[in-house]
Amino acid sequence: MTMVHSDMIRRFAPRALAALALGAAALSPQAASAQQSVEDFYKGKSIDLYIGFTVGGGYDLYARLVGKYMGDHIPGKPRIVARNMTGAGSRIAAGYVYSVAPKDGTALATADQSIPLEQATGESGINFDSAKFNWIGNPIVDNNVVVTWHTSPVKTIEDARKTEVALGATGFNTSSQYPQVLNSMAGTKFKIILGYPGGNEINLAMENGEVAGRGSNSWASWKASRPDWVRDKKLNVLAQIGLTKSPDLPNVPLLIDLATNDEDLAAMRLVSAPPNVGRPIFTSPGVPPERVAALRRAFDATVKDPAFLEEAKKLNLDIAPISGEELQKVVADIIATPQRATKRLAAVLALIQRDNK
Repeated sequence: MTMVHSDMIRRFAPRALAALALGAAALSPQAASAQQSVEDFYKGKSIDLYIGFTVGGGYDLYARLVGKYMGDHIPGKPRIVARNMTGAGSRIAAGYVYSVAPKDGTALATADQSIPLEQATGESGINFDSAKFNWIGNPIVDNNVVVTWHTSPVKTIEDARKTEVALGATGFNTSSQYPQVLNSMAGTKFKIILGYPGGNEINLAMENGEVAGRGSNSWASWKASRPDWVRDKKLNVLAQIGLTKSPDLPNVPLLIDLATNDEDLAAMRLVSAPPNVGRPIFTSPGVPPERVAALRRAFDATVKDPAFLEEAKKLNLDIAPISGEELQKVVADIIATPQRATKRLAAVLALIQRDNK
């Protein structure tokens, strides 16, 4: 009897254990989630879209427009809810989505395009790895510009080499980086004023004479958010940051045009790369690949949606997108920049923190 019982155990125990294991897996939340289709997962859910700046600026306008239409192109049609999370030049929003927000595809974000550059140069305060974000897409590749208000005595880069004026910045990002690079490599005398929570606050400070200009904004965002200022020539565009000139600004020098040696040129090329990151949309690391793929497809469909394009036109928002796959490569390439360029640029950008302690 004992021998028969042992033989039966040997024969049937593996099957029983396997069945128990399958049952346990079916009951676990992870397994249940993995077995769900993308549509089933998103059906009835909301996606939080964290915007690292205040309402009304360029990042906010583009993010809200994308969010308004993108949910319709995601299987299950989740609602996308925009939430402004300001601070530290948008690093708070980026850090939240990296470390705190759910890693299941229900959290999206937009943050300053310079974040991969800041990581490449080893800037302190970056508590995340930009390469590990899942980049979903960028609706606009467009040059950034450094501007002064029309009443400022500084109307050109040559003027800025002779006269000191204050430029407003939101933090250790492009809004302070460009003026510092111009000071160190092109001989300008900008005084960088940090701490503004968003672009709208800097714009108000320009109008009130608190600062003479703004360290960074995309040209497309100026045309969208302040078309009357562009039309009435209330902005002096001193320099544009990108690798080729904007068709609208043929007489405004590129930052790289102002380099005086090869070492500075390499550093200026590096700081001119973030405009390709643009007004990015990304999600957390660890999101299941099939959901990342669905979000990327939804973004690609959104930027071709006739209703989206019509509203963008009404808002004066230029649309020149790149896909999530392309954006992921742009970010990886910035982070992998050779040390010769990153060290020179890092030394220059460190002056911002030194001068603003």
